Amino acid sequence: MDDTLLALSIPVLVFASGIYGACDTWWRRRHPAPPSPYTHQAARLAERAMLTRAEGIVDGAYEALAPLYDPPGVHSPRATADVTPGADASRDHGRSAPAAARRR
Repeated sequence: MDDTLLALSIPVLVFASGIYGACDTWWRRRHPAPPSPYTHQAARLAERAMLTRAEGIVDGAYEALAPLYDPPGVHSPRATADVTPGADASRDHGRSAPAAARRR
């Protein structure tokens, strides 16, 4: 008898799930949820913020790497602003130190 009840419980469960799904679909079609006005606006604001951050990253990278792409004869004022005239190159192979620290 236990096997018969178990065998019959599966079709009953499938049938009850189907009835529940049909009733749920009918209820949602009769009572739709109002659309939220904030979802599209929030997506647009997030997209605008993401584009602003991406532009900042690209602009910063371009400013940092622009001297690498200058033609060989042209020196940009930004590239030579950090170099002091007559500064010697460091003699050791370790990390570079500023010229003022090496003279001490």
